[in-house]
Amino acid sequence: MKTRTLLLGTAALLALAPAALAERGSDGHVNIIYWQAPSILNPYLSGGTKDVESSSLIIEPLARYDEKGNLVPYLAQEIPTVGNGGVSADLTSITWKLKEGLVWSDGTAVTSADVVFTGQYCMHPEGGCAQLAKFEGVDKIEAVDDLTVKITFKEPKPNPYLPFTGGQGPVIQKAQFENCLGAKAPECTEANFGPIGTGPFVVTEFRPNDVIQMKANDKYRDPAKPAFATLTFKGGGDAAAAGRAVLETGEYDYAWNLQLAPDVLAGMAKAGKGVPMAAFGSLVERLEMNLTDPSPDLPEGERSTAKHPHPILSDMRVRKALSMAIDRNLLVEIGYGQAGRPTCNLVPAPEIYASDNTDCLVQDVEGAKALLEEAGWTDTNGDGVRDKDGRKLSLLYQTSTNAVRQDFQALIKQWWAEIGVETELKNIDASVFFGGDPGSPDTFQKFYADIEMYANNFDGTDPEPYLSAYTCAKAPRPETQWQGENINRYCNEEYEKVLAELSRTGELEKRGELAAKLNDMVTKESYVVVPLVDRGRVSARSNSLGGVILNTWDSELWNIADWHRIK
Repeated sequence: MKTRTLLLGTAALLALAPAALAERGSDGHVNIIYWQAPSILNPYLSGGTKDVESSSLIIEPLARYDEKGNLVPYLAQEIPTVGNGGVSADLTSITWKLKEGLVWSDGTAVTSADVVFTGQYCMHPEGGCAQLAKFEGVDKIEAVDDLTVKITFKEPKPNPYLPFTGGQGPVIQKAQFENCLGAKAPECTEANFGPIGTGPFVVTEFRPNDVIQMKANDKYRDPAKPAFATLTFKGGGDAAAAGRAVLETGEYDYAWNLQLAPDVLAGMAKAGKGVPMAAFGSLVERLEMNLTDPSPDLPEGERSTAKHPHPILSDMRVRKALSMAIDRNLLVEIGYGQAGRPTCNLVPAPEIYASDNTDCLVQDVEGAKALLEEAGWTDTNGDGVRDKDGRKLSLLYQTSTNAVRQDFQALIKQWWAEIGVETELKNIDASVFFGGDPGSPDTFQKFYADIEMYANNFDGTDPEPYLSAYTCAKAPRPETQWQGENINRYCNEEYEKVLAELSRTGELEKRGELAAKLNDMVTKESYVVVPLVDRGRVSARSNSLGGVILNTWDSELWNIADWHRIK
């Protein structure tokens, strides 16, 4: 799968050229801005991209995915395969070997015990791990010796590369986190805000939902890297301010996720301070339908849980009607231009895994009205809002604060009004919405709304762990500290059977068929997930920042050790 580059000028191409790094820290300071501010530096306690990517500067996995989606070793010596003996011939185990001489930023040795512990940390039955899907099918993880880890699966695993890979699967230090297992995990503030890592930077100050100050890790395995001695990771504000800070004023060196209208982005780029970069991967802006009742009239521990089905959205016909009323082509036009494509798929890429589903691409307002009529929703008093059994067809639709998302909300509210749906709009600061704080009522995991909108994607090019998120056991609930990937609380026995088949299928074409089937089960067959836009990842770098390679298959900061100042 080749990454499709959309906006890359001559200066950007020059920035990709290798440069000799004189010595660690010789290029001074680098400024990064994410308009969604990190709230924690532990990706196992947050599914938010801002938290996964900021922590990727500090803690690392055994292997990452490069800009082409290839798995490349980081803490591991090499990628295990059947050919080199790292993957067993029967596909029931994978054995990783750590690089020799690795040390944590506190100077202690990195060993296989840290890898084993990381698995125990995420898989703890009393915990709530945001990345539990990474460990789907794992039977046991054991240390063979100080540098060797063996992962054994419950049955043959044709894709054994899920645990400890990508930005979502870093290795954490056992000594720092060993008293933070299970329900204690969210309580370990010092560890969660300042993890000891193996990455190129270490935290010197962290102000949640604001700013992180870092310095070069003097124990980093390459003595010439990173080129920058210090780093500021600023969070908050909005995408427009972040774009201006790089493209117009030059105050910052890198801005992430410039979710801006195409004309706005083009206008900023004319200032000449930096260059926008974009590439398609698997990022999809979508609506998520809550299958459980979020009513504040319910006890706190029962809101948005399987104990109470949603009084309106439990009917698939309503969910489908809401999807049919949307003009996705117009959403792309106003929101993303060439950096977006209308889609009906949760998994739009790589091509082999993408369904041929195009049912949603043509808006059908009259069809949506007819479907609601069939479901028993009629306007009995002529006020323009349908009702049924004394209940109005009224929904709370929430998302994070962002100009494009608020434009989408306004349009979708209008289209839903045309079919007789009353919609209340809510937007929440992204730092809170994606923060994962179990005490907050406004996180996307807790889902105290009827419908919510955001974008998400997966590490690497294989969607198995991404699709594994929609299993019954991964529903966020009080017992998991409201962590878990299955925010819709979708629970389908047939889905889990197909997923199990995918997990043990090795033939690539068949894997593609099964992944497409799973995609269709949560989209066009049930409308639990309503995809809107296949989004190109758009970010920007200053003209003086070199070494940046935009990566849609892992953390955007995956190769920050190679970033440097263009002289």
